[in-house]
Amino acid sequence: MKLKKFVFAILFIGALLSVNSTAMAQCAMCKSNIEKARENGETQVGSTLNNGILYLLVLPYAIAGAFGFIYYKKYKEKKAAQALLSQTKQ
Repeated sequence: MKLKKFVFAILFIGALLSVNSTAMAQCAMCKSNIEKARENGETQVGSTLNNGILYLLVLPYAIAGAFGFIYYKKYKEKKAAQALLSQTKQ
């Protein structure tokens, strides 16, 4: 069963890596802000926009990671309590 999962994971990763597509996408609001800033002579707007994008990218993963960590700790405590209970019954 583990071999099946491993082979499936390798095939899935291989399929993802074999796809070569370039995405040239940007939201209309971001594009218009950059164009207006360049017309006004501002050159730092690109880096600040990238920082905002990174902030929006990291935040959901940080929240999910925090919940995952809390769940893991609770699961580990519950498993330890069950092991202790089973040892005391024997």
